Amino acid sequence: MRRKLVVGNWKMHGNRAANAELLAALLAARPYMADVAVCVPALFLHETAATLAGSDLRWGAQDVSEHEQGAYTGEISAAMLAECGCRYAIVGHSERRAYHGESDALVARKAQAALARGVTPIVCVGETLAERDGGQTEAVVKRQLSAVIHQLTHCAAEMVVAYEPVWAIGTGRTATPEQAQQVHAVLRAQLQAATGRGATMTILYGGSVKADNAATLFAQPDIDGGLIGGASLKAADFIAICRAAT
Repeated sequence: MRRKLVVGNWKMHGNRAANAELLAALLAARPYMADVAVCVPALFLHETAATLAGSDLRWGAQDVSEHEQGAYTGEISAAMLAECGCRYAIVGHSERRAYHGESDALVARKAQAALARGVTPIVCVGETLAERDGGQTEAVVKRQLSAVIHQLTHCAAEMVVAYEPVWAIGTGRTATPEQAQQVHAVLRAQLQAATGRGATMTILYGGSVKADNAATLFAQPDIDGGLIGGASLKAADFIAICRAAT
């Protein structure tokens, strides 16, 4: 049986005092029946690592460079993340694709860079509302995932995939459990066909997951947990979501 995973994506939020309070609450609420991680702004990685060191909570980054090193001002390499003890790096989040023009090919190279340094990429895929209304959901997510599978080749089974319908991120709208499950099943079949290990791979759902809908979403057969945005900034809500992943 696949173990559930819940990852908090803090996005561009946080400060030292608030972070310390949130992490202390997450530590105090252990144990969890699922694996739990937080992906924090890069500036807070060292402090997060120091706070969580020795615990079973994991930490990660919200992005990673495709480059190993060099004259790439503002970029952070996978080697740097690994040195901070990062277990995960989010790649291809819809906000990166939309606001920074990240292509499927770039997302794939970032995933490869992370894996090369032992950092597990959480590869985000998802369709816009227009694409869903146009009946393109399956084609879009399969195209996005295919680029990463092709780049990673025999290592593709080492990634985590997160399905995040763009129309449900930060909007308060959530895919119904049936809608989310349908897409997760498509992704798992694609992963199985490509790697032969799709049945054991972790596929998360993200998109306005809250304490009151998490259990129903996580109960779907192909949903292995969540990539949680706004609710991960509120200790009580995030803890409740983690508890829902049993």
